[in-house]
Amino acid sequence: MRIGEIKCPQGSKKNRKRLGQGPGSGTGKTAGKGHKGQRARSGARRGNRIGFTGGTLPLFRHLPKIGFSNQKFKTTYQTVNIQDLETSDVVGDVGPEELAGAGLIKKASGLVKVLGQGELTRNLTVKAHKFSSVAAEKIQKAGGKAEVI
Repeated sequence: MRIGEIKCPQGSKKNRKRLGQGPGSGTGKTAGKGHKGQRARSGARRGNRIGFTGGTLPLFRHLPKIGFSNQKFKTTYQTVNIQDLETSDVVGDVGPEELAGAGLIKKASGLVKVLGQGELTRNLTVKAHKFSSVAAEKIQKAGGKAEVI
């Protein structure tokens, strides 16, 4: 066998459709574009943008804008659960610096909120920017203090 003798399998190669090449080609006269209309004209893409309804007011412009997000001025807190305080090796006064040192939050300079998931058995004075009501209650029940910075 030689390279010159290799042939493609029967039916694997197909001639491209030649548009507008007479009635015998199967796509003569209108070149497969049908009769008239926007898609029959030159420069017409395959449809228009999403939601285009032929010049009438599209549905997404009929509907009101949903929601309002003011992300620029949003306050985001780094959260710490009570169960995280229980499992970590922090002792005594626990502030953002100690939490960052223990790996419970990413930045000591950011805002911290303590949430009440889990149980606390140790006596801790926790200093944070915000506490959930359940978290503050559980800290006090364990004999500690919840101080807002």
